[in-house]
Amino acid sequence: MKKYLYDYIKEIDEAIKNKKINQKIIDEHLTKIQFFQHERLIHLLVTLFYCTFMAIFMGLGTIFIGFFIIGLILLIFVLFYIVHYFRLENGVQYLYKQYDKLKQKV
Repeated sequence: MKKYLYDYIKEIDEAIKNKKINQKIIDEHLTKIQFFQHERLIHLLVTLFYCTFMAIFMGLGTIFIGFFIIGLILLIFVLFYIVHYFRLENGVQYLYKQYDKLKQKV
């Protein structure tokens, strides 16, 4: 998903730079923003799901050490997921800025 998002960002940046902007590009851009917003929402929910289970297993780790180990494994997943979500969030926010530029150029 990261590659797809950043390739699309480069494509729109080139269109803005070359001034090849029309209403079709703006409409397509809005559609892509909606897709990426949906993707962002799903990733937020999954991140919260992982965080909840990590907290549960860390808490249960006080009872049995095996739960704590599972909690540490989930912590690793959570850290990677937060980095992924951060990149996705920044990319979508950049798409908003691109949309503003597109509207100014038209």
